Amino acid sequence: MTTTLRPSGPLQQSTGGARSRPYEIRVNSRRVGALLLAADTPFGPTVAEIRELAVDEPDRRRGRATVAALAAEEVLRGWGCRRVRASVPAGSAGGLRLAAALGYAEYSRNMAKELPAGPPDLSEGVAGRPMTQAEFETWHAAGLEQYAQNWISRGMPADAAHVKSANDHASLLPLGSATPGVSFSVLEAAGVPVGTVWVAPKGGDSYVYDVAVAEEHRGRGYGRDLMLLAERTALAAGHRVLALHVFTDNVPALRLYESLGYRTTDFNYAKDLT
Repeated sequence: MTTTLRPSGPLQQSTGGARSRPYEIRVNSRRVGALLLAADTPFGPTVAEIRELAVDEPDRRRGRATVAALAAEEVLRGWGCRRVRASVPAGSAGGLRLAAALGYAEYSRNMAKELPAGPPDLSEGVAGRPMTQAEFETWHAAGLEQYAQNWISRGMPADAAHVKSANDHASLLPLGSATPGVSFSVLEAAGVPVGTVWVAPKGGDSYVYDVAVAEEHRGRGYGRDLMLLAERTALAAGHRVLALHVFTDNVPALRLYESLGYRTTDFNYAKDLT
């Protein structure tokens, strides 16, 4: 029996080169699963994603997903893509094995934590407070550039990275610090500001969009207190789950989150198409 991909919808294209198309996974003429291919990532049309890959239960553990993923890579090569990404739920043992077998490398994780009933205590000598408007304006200007540089360091063209930074901040903060639901907090140690954290609602939970310790105050455990401050913010908003995203090359941050009880919900992988 032969496993193939068959388009199940029209090819969607934009003038900027982005494209996407849904496919059925078929064994001969029988549908056994589906996936979506999309070359519409922030990195431009040469970086694509395999999304929603799923094989129906009766046909799992027969190599259908492996053949489908390899066929998907061939389609993407035909689109001119040079890199492919995929997100795998942490509970998908088969998906994780497939990513490893096909040579995908992990680059980031989505993590979340079930929060305790009561707000956690901060370390002695530190305290949190709302960010002032003047502090927000300084943070925002620096944040726009830092966010763009983060994408540039990961291969995004500089112009595209700055556009993405401006668009993402405008989308998430249409009213700046007055955007409903958002919280910008400053952590102080002995009255001196040492770090900031941005928390906002996302999908019915709370999400840490940005957390940073000032460079001159790093290595003193303030990152942990900033995350505890984020937990207090989430609980005050009536949420019991706090989520975040972390690049796996940021080992200190990853270890901190794990030590605080965050668990990976999704592993994000990438592979060069040669």
